[in-house]
Amino acid sequence: MIQRTNTILYCENWVETVAFYRDTLRLPIETENEWFVEFQLGATAFLSVANEARATIKTAHGLGLTLAWQVDDVEKWRTSLVEKGVTCTPLKSKWGAVVTYFYDPEGHRIELWQPLQ
Repeated sequence: MIQRTNTILYCENWVETVAFYRDTLRLPIETENEWFVEFQLGATAFLSVANEARATIKTAHGLGLTLAWQVDDVEKWRTSLVEKGVTCTPLKSKWGAVVTYFYDPEGHRIELWQPLQ
């Protein structure tokens, strides 16, 4: 069984992407150094942002990846993001859930969703 999960995003726009997850999404930092920041998403789920200039893996510029996160109140999250200047899609019902999509500065698509009541 998997005990812990960490998705690592390799980024050209590292400073802006770190600021987005830290300041806009307000994700808590678990660990950081001068080229790598790990954010905590849940008890055993993490998201890291690595500076591709210091890594052996290069960015995919957000292609072929969606970060899909279940949240407790998708409408509240969307409103907060829009107030911070993030462009989000309108809320819509899909796959038994209410969803919205937006992008980080590196072009990674993020889906926030909550089950339909």
